[in-house]
Amino acid sequence: MYICHMQLLDGVLVSAHIKEQIKTEVKEWQAGGGKKPHLAAILVGNNPASEAYVGSKVKHCEELGFDSTLLRFDAAITEQDLIKEVERLNNDDNIDGILVQLPLPGHISGDSVINAIAQGKDVDGFHPVSVGKMLLGQPTFLPATPYGIMLMLEYYNINTAGMNCVVIGRSNIVGTPMTILMSRNANPGNATVTMCHSKTKNLKEFTLNADIIIAAIGRPKYVTADMVKPGAIIIDVGINRIDDASKKSGSRLVGDVDFDNVAPLCSYITPVPKGVGLMTICGLMKNTLLAAKLRTGK
Repeated sequence: MYICHMQLLDGVLVSAHIKEQIKTEVKEWQAGGGKKPHLAAILVGNNPASEAYVGSKVKHCEELGFDSTLLRFDAAITEQDLIKEVERLNNDDNIDGILVQLPLPGHISGDSVINAIAQGKDVDGFHPVSVGKMLLGQPTFLPATPYGIMLMLEYYNINTAGMNCVVIGRSNIVGTPMTILMSRNANPGNATVTMCHSKTKNLKEFTLNADIIIAAIGRPKYVTADMVKPGAIIIDVGINRIDDASKKSGSRLVGDVDFDNVAPLCSYITPVPKGVGLMTICGLMKNTLLAAKLRTGK
């Protein structure tokens, strides 16, 4: 078997570096008369994963010198009432960024709620105007996870120009924006991108040709060693909980990549956890600071 000199793309290391940069920028911004960036997070219902994600975002706000407001609503809230709450935040001058934690209960349209967020406060980068600007290469808020991945590639100085990049997954949150960012004329970027998904025939034919694979399909250990060419770069976006009797909790987190068997083949690979998830927070926080600066026109 081919053994490559593998380097871990360490989300702990990179996020710590970026968070220090953000802290410094916030202090300089305040010293120049700017106010603390203020993020409002909306949590509907009590999904444990959503609780954990929002809790982490609020904690990071505090750490970086941001203000944050967490608004909790019962799972039975109507779509109309939730949109009213979003509109109230749109009109609140103290709030710079608004995020609505997904998924929302089945009776509420996520699209309708996201469309209601003022584009200037869309720090998740999901608003149609933000997505349109991203597609056209205009300055805008980038979706937090793809933004975080680009920051990670930049930190490790990985030159993706001319690479064959396969993105597995086509969600509006990760897969689709990732194809746009990786193909545009920038560094990281300038890759030749193929988007694959659950309906792709002969997926292995595409992945074996890939210099970089971005796995975001939401299936545990989906990318196996026989799908990866030696020296490939692997970005694992998946966070899946699987049963593990050896753990006190009875379960553990794994990615969309069979890490143990794929890692020896790679030049670079992200772990799960402590990989892309931490970079997502960095993307969100950088967007929130940008929103604060744009709103005051400084």
